[in-house]
Amino acid sequence: MAPDSRTPLGTERIANAFFLLLLVTFTLGFFALLRGFFQPIFWATITGVVFLPVQNWVEERMGGRHTASALFTLLVILLVVLVPTILVAGAVADQALTLYDDLQGGQIDPGALLASLEARLPPALVASLERAGIASDTIQDRISDAAVAASGFIASMAVSVGQNVGRFAALFFVMLYLLFFVLRDGEKMRAKLIWALPLGDDREEDLFEKFIEVGRATIKGTLVVGVVQGTLGGIMFAILGIEGAVFWGVVMVFLSILPAVGAALVWVPAGVILMAGGAWVRGLVLLLFGAVVISLVDNILRPLLVGRDTKMPDWLILLSTLGGLTTFGISGFVIGPIIAAMFLAVWEMFGEQQAMTEEAQDASASDTERAEVGLREEEARAPGGPGA
Repeated sequence: MAPDSRTPLGTERIANAFFLLLLVTFTLGFFALLRGFFQPIFWATITGVVFLPVQNWVEERMGGRHTASALFTLLVILLVVLVPTILVAGAVADQALTLYDDLQGGQIDPGALLASLEARLPPALVASLERAGIASDTIQDRISDAAVAASGFIASMAVSVGQNVGRFAALFFVMLYLLFFVLRDGEKMRAKLIWALPLGDDREEDLFEKFIEVGRATIKGTLVVGVVQGTLGGIMFAILGIEGAVFWGVVMVFLSILPAVGAALVWVPAGVILMAGGAWVRGLVLLLFGAVVISLVDNILRPLLVGRDTKMPDWLILLSTLGGLTTFGISGFVIGPIIAAMFLAVWEMFGEQQAMTEEAQDASASDTERAEVGLREEEARAPGGPGA
């Protein structure tokens, strides 16, 4: 309703300020209500963004039936993505507990492996290491302590997962429920947000496009490449008879976010340990496979899957990913790069606005200057003027 023209200006300002206060208060209150559901909301949104092209394709084949196509796309996501993920998670938990039992029971002895490796080193190299203060006993103690700490972490994670199965299941179904509506009504939600936000439609479109662009690029460039590397590494571990192949494959998936080293933090020590234990052929095969196949996956697949979508330097992607993991947990590997990309996009918009403002000011100053010059010329040509 338009404000009454007879309303005093001060009263109108008070009303606007009070309305703005109500808007901020209820918005913050609404977000506080949803703070416990941040993870399912985020993953429903990002999954919907990634699978929106599939939803549009299915919708075209179904004659524009939004609900039926969203249900079908949701079923595809369940069968192709979520069910395999749950099965792998179960296998990882089982193998993690097995590794924990082996570490605690002494079946896996990191100190003995290091001693075996030391026995195969040239005596001159061992003496040089000892003169440099790198004593094998100290390294064995540190490795044993690290193994105990790692086994304790694995056990605590397993217990935590077991205790939170109910909560995880509830959040998982909330995510699926929200994902259905994101798939079905995603375009309407986007249009409604663009209508409501006060940034200007062009800016809002640019920000939404950047969010979609970076979300898809991060999923494709980080998750897909990591899954391929971890799958290849896990398969080779299984072929070579290394215990916990699924567990180590998943570890390689997560480590793949680190440039240059990534999955090599797993397969290089594994190859060295095999060779130290006398399995020279298996260790050499693993090292060659890792160097030739696993390491090249990132260089080949990432440019094909991501291209120039993110338009961010590698160092910023790394820092934002690590910062996201530290701040938001497992979801941070996607949230971090998105926040960094939105940060760059907003500042780029701000810079463009400043440039446009400066250009407008320069143009206005030039027009004023030309008008003054024209006025002086007219005065000079006028009868009785300075030029008469």
